[in-house]
Amino acid sequence: MADQTIAQALVLGILEGLTEFIPVSSTGHILLAGHFLGFESTGKAFEVLIQLGAILAILSVYAARLWRILIDFPKDENTRRFVFGVLLAFLPAAVIGVLAYKIIKTVLFETPMLICIMLILGGFVLLWVDRWARSPRYHDITKFPLSMYFKIGLFQCLSMIPGTSRSGSTIVGGLLLGADKRAAAEFSFFLAMPTMAGAFVYDLYKNHEILSAADVKIIGVGFVAAFFAAVLVVRWLLGYVSRRGYSLFGWWRIIVGTLGMIGLLVLG
Repeated sequence: MADQTIAQALVLGILEGLTEFIPVSSTGHILLAGHFLGFESTGKAFEVLIQLGAILAILSVYAARLWRILIDFPKDENTRRFVFGVLLAFLPAAVIGVLAYKIIKTVLFETPMLICIMLILGGFVLLWVDRWARSPRYHDITKFPLSMYFKIGLFQCLSMIPGTSRSGSTIVGGLLLGADKRAAAEFSFFLAMPTMAGAFVYDLYKNHEILSAADVKIIGVGFVAAFFAAVLVVRWLLGYVSRRGYSLFGWWRIIVGTLGMIGLLVLG
């Protein structure tokens, strides 16, 4: 049984890393996959805590740029403005995430049919936005207006509903507000850093007393798998969406959501 659980954790960790930074809802995929695999984590902590692997993946890929931001922060006004913009975008999700934590973990995380519906609806939204004929006005994520950073942060709050997608909601928000496809994806990377780190710390604080050594081992397996899978995705994604856009991910969401709904109706 333990070996089976570790194997499941490995599969779910890879799934987390592959889907965290593309607009298909990593949490939705993990919760659905866990449902059909019969995987149960203590306090639903596994699904949140393995995101640390994805956080470290993006930190490693963007290490040079983050170091440059750190060096320039004391002396460069534009750098300070960008950092403030990221924190401004993070604020709405931080507040709502704390206030709605119990509902998210005990109700929304436990409703797989809702996840399927949100995957499908989000897929159609992504297809529509990807085809939306509007010339982008913003190509540099450091040059967004401060109000735009905050509005993208409001879009991110939609991802509190599993199946919506954190990256998907921020990317759609960026596109609707005038960012080009590459900039929308890249800003979702930067916004992911404080958002996912905050979710990790808060979930660990809420669940650390009930986690056992076996839970920690399984979370560690998922974390390592998520790290390596996420590195590959982050390195690939920006180039892909610059050339091809987001329609592939829209169709993927619709297919997965539909198959998941069929599976729930047939298998329960």
